[in-house]
Amino acid sequence: MKILHLSTDDFSGGASRAAYRLHTALLQHGIDSTMRVLSHQTANDKVIAGRGPRTFIEKVKGRIQKKLRAFTERNWKTDNLIMHSFGLVSAGIVEEINRCDADVVNLHWIVNLLSIEDVGNIRKPIVWTLHDMWAFCGGEHVADDDKASRFRVGYLPDNRPAGESGPDLNRQAWESKKKCWVDQNFNIVTPGRWMAGCAKDSVLFRDASITVIPNPIEMEHLWRPIPKDFARRVLGLDQSKKYVLSGSAGGMPHLKGEDLLKQAMAKVVASEPDNIELLIFGQYQPVISHDWPCKVRWLGPVRDDHVMTLIYSAADVMMAPSRVDNLPNTAIEAHACGIPVVAFNIGGLPDIVDHEQSGWLAPAFDIDSLAKGMLWVLSDPVRWKHLSHTARKIAEARFSPNVVVEQYLRTYEQALVRSSHRAN
Repeated sequence: MKILHLSTDDFSGGASRAAYRLHTALLQHGIDSTMRVLSHQTANDKVIAGRGPRTFIEKVKGRIQKKLRAFTERNWKTDNLIMHSFGLVSAGIVEEINRCDADVVNLHWIVNLLSIEDVGNIRKPIVWTLHDMWAFCGGEHVADDDKASRFRVGYLPDNRPAGESGPDLNRQAWESKKKCWVDQNFNIVTPGRWMAGCAKDSVLFRDASITVIPNPIEMEHLWRPIPKDFARRVLGLDQSKKYVLSGSAGGMPHLKGEDLLKQAMAKVVASEPDNIELLIFGQYQPVISHDWPCKVRWLGPVRDDHVMTLIYSAADVMMAPSRVDNLPNTAIEAHACGIPVVAFNIGGLPDIVDHEQSGWLAPAFDIDSLAKGMLWVLSDPVRWKHLSHTARKIAEARFSPNVVVEQYLRTYEQALVRSSHRAN
């Protein structure tokens, strides 16, 4: 069986890393897998990057369309700061996809690689791994999860969210998906149960085949526990401190709960003001960072997974205070390194963390419980060893390549069978 993965890139974000990890896991299990991206950062010779060929007329047309899009979007206003993509940009590779010898096409995060129309023109069995909510929404990559959400009831003229004005670009994108994908027979994969529920409730995917398969992570040679004292010596950290680790919110501080983390840390350090420090990876220290209630070490962007393994292993607990999250790689990586995770009981985090077994799940968005969970993890060395051992065992049982690849192969086979039945 030959699999073609389609992703905007192969390393820069959580979705692309998850796609690349699946691609390499398939290769390591003897499956003929290729990854087609717009741009790449890895040196894998089975990753092909670049735009498709375009004629002079197509290039001119593309420039005109770009100017029209910019004019239209200039008049669209929203107070929703989450990323929006309206599905009009194409890298021109649909013909290449349909000509290739892949048996199944596995879509991932495809912004600027495939347009909405492109997806509708793919003539091979499609498995689509959803790394966010864009596929069943309008242009939003993350939408409110409630009964009145537009992805559940439809993007109607009278149900635009407050704070949005100008042309209803989200409705236009959703209507385009509904029209262009009417003949597609999607096989949807979600990394966690929460996203599966949202997709199943959506107007666009309520009749699709939906399977929950987590993202794989290599745990034999890379993501594994390293002795804490060694990791701290390498990183220049104090052996006597207790370190709380968290990833940078980047451009999504509200979504990732940066304010909630600050509030929880204020409660935690009140009990041990001199013994607990916060490590933040993914971002250099911002110009304004004095409002943190505790000492913070900014570790900057980390582009080497071996270094990241040292950082996890040096920590005592991983914090994931997101308001919304699919199946965050950081929580899986922390567990693979034997680090307990404290988070809210939302999104895909219950698929990773077992409450009071491998970490702590606080009710959404209970700051007192979040702080209590951190102190509970940090306060008892014997308990910590149990949590660490269980975290590693959970990672091995749920996210190892052997487990995940087997599930994906079954899904690929089902996609082929469904496509065959549809053709007949």
